[in-house]
Amino acid sequence: MKYCAFLRGVNVKGTNMKMADVCQVFKDAGMNDVASILASGNIVFSSDKKADELKKILEKAMSDHFSYEAYLFIKSQEEIENFWNGNPFEKNDDLHSYTFVGNDGVEKVLMQEFENAAKTDNEDAKIVNNIFYWQVPKGNTLDSTFGKILGKKSLKDQFTSRNINTFEKILKKF
Repeated sequence: MKYCAFLRGVNVKGTNMKMADVCQVFKDAGMNDVASILASGNIVFSSDKKADELKKILEKAMSDHFSYEAYLFIKSQEEIENFWNGNPFEKNDDLHSYTFVGNDGVEKVLMQEFENAAKTDNEDAKIVNNIFYWQVPKGNTLDSTFGKILGKKSLKDQFTSRNINTFEKILKKF
């Protein structure tokens, strides 16, 4: 089965790694057809194992090799298609659209955080098929109240975010 692993916190805040090295860790852990997409920690691969087993194997392999506490989320090709196809926001050159990959139920936690946060003009969030989507004006991603919440240490093992366009690139690799 084909999967994509989404690594959290890669190449930000001092956790730097080359994607070629990450791909080698995946290969050494028994994954096949390994390729990276962008430098933000998106690794496409195939395996006969189930996603929950792969998560344990790959988090341990990444943690051991890079000496950091690795968090990653494994999604199947079908799930990636759902992320891409479920996007509720129209394309707008002035706005970034993000989606969140994470544990079951994290979309409710994120929506609660979003509802409690101060918002900029044109900032919006929606849940579609248990997937949280966020749209924010370009240039405001890290400055928005919600954007700052995303870095909370208490949430670091719950989710990671990607620009919606990343999912299109991932699907092309499948």
